[in-house]
Amino acid sequence: MPTIREITAAIEEFAPLALQESYDNAGLQVGDASLAATGALLCVDVTEEVVDEAIQKGCNLIIAHHPLLFRPLKRITGSNYIERIVIKALRNDIAIYAAHTNLDAVAVNHRWAQQLALTDVEVLQPTADMLYKLVTYAPHDNADSVRQALFDAGAGTIGNYDCCSYNTQGVGTFRAGENTHPYCGNKGEVHHEAESRIEVIMPRYLQSRVIRALLQAHPYEEPAYDLIPIANDYTQAGMGVVGNLPHKTDAIALLQQLKDELHCGSIRHNATAGQQVQRVALCGGSGSSLINKALAAGADIFITGEIGYHPFFGYENKLILAEIGHYESEQHTKEIFCEVITKKFPTFATHYATVETNPIKYL
Repeated sequence: MPTIREITAAIEEFAPLALQESYDNAGLQVGDASLAATGALLCVDVTEEVVDEAIQKGCNLIIAHHPLLFRPLKRITGSNYIERIVIKALRNDIAIYAAHTNLDAVAVNHRWAQQLALTDVEVLQPTADMLYKLVTYAPHDNADSVRQALFDAGAGTIGNYDCCSYNTQGVGTFRAGENTHPYCGNKGEVHHEAESRIEVIMPRYLQSRVIRALLQAHPYEEPAYDLIPIANDYTQAGMGVVGNLPHKTDAIALLQQLKDELHCGSIRHNATAGQQVQRVALCGGSGSSLINKALAAGADIFITGEIGYHPFFGYENKLILAEIGHYESEQHTKEIFCEVITKKFPTFATHYATVETNPIKYL
């Protein structure tokens, strides 16, 4: 039986916590990660009824999309639903975990794009300040094994290409000190070694893993390497996506399809005037900050969970805006959790919460 830590580690390998937005609080919220996991209840939001369902189903782990704890608790007295949930969870040895904007960054919008059969999908707002260039040097005879170790650790991925590196040939020099065990050369003598310079790109959250792989694979006692921050966007992750429908579609027909498939109580949108759409931008949750990104990406329509009122102004004849509901746009996160967990732990018990957690009701 896997531990709670092992279950949540599988999620974090898929959606690293380093990808969450600065305001977020993804990760383990409540509970002891060292306990054996008896089952996981998957939900969008944690409510008191969800905790009751976890108890009834014998699950000691609740995995939610939205964090229960966004702000620090100054006291836990049961005066509100968040405090009562924490008390009940701790009394029943239930851990509560959330994967929020880190899951958004890698999967939530891509899954939605798959449901709409979008092609040529790109991230609308790629993650910034996430990349390092790693430069290291290895003897020619060892360069292939060092390079492969870096690839195996996750370095060298650019877009849909992996095993990406740049290599040049040169000569390195060093002099081994008295308390050394040099791979080549002699102590106290300047040594010249024909070396390969290896350059790879990697996301910062893989730094420890990649450096550990480098040190294990490299023949030198003290391998030289540089980590250089680069300003390139990390296009493998970010907020929102944009892609193309197989063919032009009437905007109202597309929105009606979404309303039926996602069981939306209503969809708010600006004027469509019988427009045809093909290039579609999506963002689950509150995506109004990405409206201009969608416009710049050439989208015909931008669909998100929440927009508000005033952002609808000013886009007439430029971009169709559609608001389908926050919960409705992210309800498929439960399916993503289930797939990630069962891929690594096929026999582990996962359950979708049957409690309705959407706080918005429609007449």
